[in-house]
Amino acid sequence: MKRSTLTVLVVVVGLLLLADFLVVNEGLGELVSLVLEAVILVAAGAALAGAVALGMRRVRDLRRRRGDPVGALLLLGGLGAMLLAGLRPGSEGAADPLVGWMVVALLVPIGATLFALLFVTTLAAARRSLAAGGRETTVMLAAAAVAVLLLLPLSGPAGDWLAGVAGWSLAVPIGAVFRGLLIGVAILTALVAARTLLGIGAADE
Repeated sequence: MKRSTLTVLVVVVGLLLLADFLVVNEGLGELVSLVLEAVILVAAGAALAGAVALGMRRVRDLRRRRGDPVGALLLLGGLGAMLLAGLRPGSEGAADPLVGWMVVALLVPIGATLFALLFVTTLAAARRSLAAGGRETTVMLAAAAVAVLLLLPLSGPAGDWLAGVAGWSLAVPIGAVFRGLLIGVAILTALVAARTLLGIGAADE
């Protein structure tokens, strides 16, 4: 696919999503839903191709005796186990109980471990940032502390009040920030794509 064609597709999809976000129209919403389904299919195909490429690379590493052989064997074993569980005769695919068990028993603990490490490293980074000084770090840490307080699992009137404030914060101020970011990214993407199509560079300004 030529670069110009890919750029046109990105611009069209971006403008379509932006229009659906700003304009309430049933026909436009159906069109956007079809586009999103197509994007999900393309992303799934890209993910599958990436998994196949990763598996082939690890096989080559084992043949050439380079890299980490234990990690390569674990990766290939995990890929093979998931494929066998999802594609074996009589399997229900992603809804198969064996696939669900493997996800819950293997992937969820791995993800929980990574998030636990992320929490510890975030605290360490916050401590170093506070030691270095800076108003931005203080504001970010204060906002994080407020979010943690609002999400405390409390019962009774206090818990209901915290849940209400947390829902309002997510829907109004935080939602406004995310909507602004999405609109800004969409406009910036359209501008960059238009500059690329028209051949406008920094030297032309």
